[in-house]
Amino acid sequence: MEKLLPKIQSAQDLQQLSLVELNELAVEIREVLCNLVADRTAHFASNLGVVELCVSLHSIFDFRRDRLIWDTGHQIYPHKLVTGRYNRFDTMRTRGGLMGYPNPHESEYDLFMTGHAGCSVSTALGLRSGDELMGESDRHSVAVIGDGAFPSGIVFEAMNNASITKKKLLVVLNDNMMSICPRVGGVANYLDRLRTNPFYTGLKSEIVRVLNKVPVFGDPAERFLAQLKEGVKAGLHGGMLFEELGFNYIGPIDGHNIPLLRKYLNMVREVPGPVLLHVVTDKGHGFKPAEEDPVFFHTPPAFRRENGQAIPNPSSGGPAYTNVASQAIHEQMKANPQVTVLTAAMCQGNKLETVRDDLPDRFFDVGICEAHAVAFAAGQAKAGMRPIVDIYSTFLQRSYDQIFQEVALQNLPVTFMLDRSGLTGPDGPTHHGVFDLSYMRIFPNMVVMAPGDAYDLEGMLEFSLQHDAPCSLRYPKTKASRIERSRSPIELGAAEIIEWGEDGVILCAGTQLDACLEARRQLASQDLDVGVVNARFVKPIDRDVVTRALRECPFVVTVEENALMGGFGSAVLEVAADEGMDASHVKRLGIPDQFVEHGDRSELLEMLRLDAHGIAETCREMTGQLQV
Repeated sequence: MEKLLPKIQSAQDLQQLSLVELNELAVEIREVLCNLVADRTAHFASNLGVVELCVSLHSIFDFRRDRLIWDTGHQIYPHKLVTGRYNRFDTMRTRGGLMGYPNPHESEYDLFMTGHAGCSVSTALGLRSGDELMGESDRHSVAVIGDGAFPSGIVFEAMNNASITKKKLLVVLNDNMMSICPRVGGVANYLDRLRTNPFYTGLKSEIVRVLNKVPVFGDPAERFLAQLKEGVKAGLHGGMLFEELGFNYIGPIDGHNIPLLRKYLNMVREVPGPVLLHVVTDKGHGFKPAEEDPVFFHTPPAFRRENGQAIPNPSSGGPAYTNVASQAIHEQMKANPQVTVLTAAMCQGNKLETVRDDLPDRFFDVGICEAHAVAFAAGQAKAGMRPIVDIYSTFLQRSYDQIFQEVALQNLPVTFMLDRSGLTGPDGPTHHGVFDLSYMRIFPNMVVMAPGDAYDLEGMLEFSLQHDAPCSLRYPKTKASRIERSRSPIELGAAEIIEWGEDGVILCAGTQLDACLEARRQLASQDLDVGVVNARFVKPIDRDVVTRALRECPFVVTVEENALMGGFGSAVLEVAADEGMDASHVKRLGIPDQFVEHGDRSELLEMLRLDAHGIAETCREMTGQLQV
C-alpha cells in the first residue's frame, strides 16, 4: 500500500521530502504503474524509465511557475502521479478519466497535449521567449526529450534557433537507447559514443565555475571533472555536436540516481544560455521483464504479475488490421523485388518485424522522421522502385508538404498505408487518425481508398502497387473483419454494391461496413429495405453509384470514420452539386468538427452513432422525416 503518494497533493510537496523519502516515492510510483497495466493497455516501459527523473525535476523546479514540456507525452504517468492526480489514476485512458498524455484541462502542470514527437524544444524555447517579453524572465523553461525523438528535424531547427537567441533553456535528453523500437541512425550512434565517454561535461569556463560551487558526493568522475582545464576539451569528442550548436553539453549522468540528478539540475539552473543535460536511463527500469523486452512492454496487453514475471491476460484473439496489412506487405515484397517498405520508428507498431528480418535490404526504418520518409520514398519511386510508406495516419500529417511536393506533384507511384486510421480509442485526440481522407483527397493524382474489410485491404495493396500514381489506403486499430460475400475485384473508382434498397441506402467508406450490414439486418426486422454500398474509393469516387443513389433512394446515409469536413460525405455532396441534384435527403455520419476524447473505441463509436445501432437509428429517423 502506498504511504507517500496519497499525501502528494501538489508537486511542491516533493520539495519537503528527504532523499530517502524521494527514493521511497519512486518505488511507490513503479508499483502503481504495474498495477495499472493489470487491467488495461497503457504505455508502460517508457514511464518506468523516467520515474527518478520526474521526481528529481519536480523536487528542484516549481513547475506551477516554471515551464515543463514532456516529449513525447506518453511518458507522463509519473508526472501525473506527483501533480495531484493520484486519486484519479485508476481512470487513466478511460472515457471521462485521465488522458494518457499531458492535458491542460486536467492540471496547471500540463502545458501542451504532446502526443507527437520532437516539438518540445521549440515550444519550450517559445515559452522562454514569451515569458521574457512578458517581463517574467525568472521562469525556467525545461524540455524533456527522448533519444528516439531527438533526430526529428524540428529538434535541430529549434536548437539552431536557440543558439542564435542564446536564451536560457534546459533540454534534458533522456537517453535509453530506444524509441518504441531500438533507435537507428547517425544520431543514435553518436549518443552511443557519448555513453562510453563519461568524463565530459562541456567544460566551458562557466560550467566549471558552477560545478566547483556544488558539493561533490564522492563520484570519482565528478572529482576528475572539477580538476580539468579548459584546454582539455579540445582533445575530447563528447558533446561537441551540441557545443557547436550553441548548447552547453553536460553529461552523461545516471538517470536513476536521484541525488546525482538533483545535484546536476541544481547546477544547470544557474547556467546562462541553452544547456543540454544528457541523462542515461533504462526503459522499463525496475520491472525485469520490461527491462529485458522494452519493445513488447512499450504498450503491453493487460497482464498480471507472478513471481516477478508478466502473465498476459486472456485476449479475444483474431488478427488486427495491422497484422493483415503487414502480412500483405510481406507477400507483395516476396512476389515483387521492386517493392520496398518504409516506416518511421514504428517497426513493432506496424508489425513489420518479419519483413525486417526476411527482407532487410528493402526494409527502411528512418526513425521519427516522417517528412524524410516520404521524400525518401519519392526518390526510390523515381528510380523505379515501388515504395510503401507504412505510417500511422496521425503521424503522416507531419509529412504533408512532402506528400504534396515530392509525391503528388511528381505523380510518383508511392503507396501510403495509413495505420491507426479512425478512432484509436484510449490514445485519444492526439492519435485519432480522423483527417486522412480529407487531407489526402485534395491532391491531384492521388488515389484514396478505404477498404471495407480485410479482403479489400489485401486487394487494394495489390492494386496500388500496379497503379502508376500515388495511392493511399487506410485501416483502423481494431480486429479485422472478413465479410463473406460475392466480392467484386478492385477496380479504379468502382464501388461495390452489396445490397440495393428500396427504402434507402447506406454508402460506407471504410471498415464500418460490417456495422452497416448489421444495421441493414436490424432495419429489415422492421420491414425497412435499406441497401449497403461499399464505396471503396473516396477518390475517384464512383459517380455512377452515387448519382443512382441520389436519384433512386428516398434517403442516403454516408458513413465514415473520418472528419465530416472534407471527407467521403463531402465528396458525395460535391457530386450532387456538380450534377445539379437535390441532396436534402442525404445524412452524413462521421467525426464532427471537434477533437474526440479518449475512451474505449466501442464507446466512442456509439457516442458518434457510428456503431450498428446508431447507423440503424439514423436510417429510421430519415425514414420518419420523409413520412412526415
